[in-house]
This record gives sequence, structure tokens and C-alpha cells, in this order.
Amino acid sequence: MPLRLSLVDRLSNLCESASMTQTQPTRTFSWVSPGDVDLAKMVQLNGLEQLQAMMSGEAPRPPIMDLVDMASFHAEASRVVVTMRVQEFHYNPLGSMHGGVIATLLDTATGCAVHSTLAVGERYTSLDLTTKFLRPVTLESGLLTCEGKVIQRGRRIALAQAELKDEAGRLVAHATSSCLIFPLGG
Repeated sequence: MPLRLSLVDRLSNLCESASMTQTQPTRTFSWVSPGDVDLAKMVQLNGLEQLQAMMSGEAPRPPIMDLVDMASFHAEASRVVVTMRVQEFHYNPLGSMHGGVIATLLDTATGCAVHSTLAVGERYTSLDLTTKFLRPVTLESGLLTCEGKVIQRGRRIALAQAELKDEAGRLVAHATSSCLIFPLGG
């Protein structure tokens, strides 16, 4: 009997060491704290200038962009384009990109499109995000491009839409968002 236990122990140790040598994917990321930005300087800029400061590195980009690993960001008046390569860590249990990651891209594009229209002293917040998932997004989808545009900008409410396309140019998701615009400190 002791010999048999010894064999079981050796097999168990072999299995443990084999599983310990298999590498699991890991991901480490860092970000700049939003509190590190010079708020006195930022409030003197309009929305587009604030976004341009983030693009040029004068101001830190939002940590969410590093969390989901957004690749690029471009802003102009009433329009924003964000890109992101699909990665395995974006996956849900069904083997495709999690809908929350897709919604994050769409929300970034719609919200920042509205942000680009803000005057000095204005802020905004999203009121809603209506999302339509049109096809599965997988590693084969490649580089995603999300374009957000302002459809209507009023004094207090803005309406924006975003289209998310895969590397082949196929529409994979669409969203509309209403945003409330209000004065800084209001």
C-alpha cells in the first residue's frame, strides 16, 4: 500500500507541476489619475479643446480608455472616431466581445461627440444610451472603428449617434444617446 500511495503522490505532483507551468494570459495596464489634470486650465477650454488636449497628451486620457485598451481617438467639432482591436480579454462566456465593452465604445463616441460641442463653462452627462447589437464581434473582427456624431444640439439637450464597424467595414452595432448640457457648477 505505501508503494501505491507513493505512485499516486508522484502522479499528483506531476499534474500539479504541469498545470503550474502552463501560462495563463495576463494583462497589466496603468493610467494617469484624472485628479492629476490642471482643472483650472481645463475649465478655460471649450469641449473640443479639452478633447484635443487629451489627444496631444497635455491632459490625461480617461482611465476607461486604458482599461479596455482603446487604440486611437480623434475629435473634431460634433464628430469623434475611436478605434480598438478586439482582444480575448473583451470576451464573454459565449466566445464573443461582451456587450458592455461594445456599449462602452458607443457611449465614448456619442458622449465625446457631444463633449466636442461644449462652450467654455459647459458640462454634460449622458441621459440614456440605446444600443443595437447587429452581429457578433470576435477576434476575427479585427480593428473596430466607432464613429460618433451629434445629430442635434440644443441649449440643454443634445442627441448623438454612433456606428461601430469591424475591420471589413461591416456595421456591428449602433447607438443613440441623449445628453443633458448644463453650466459648470450647476
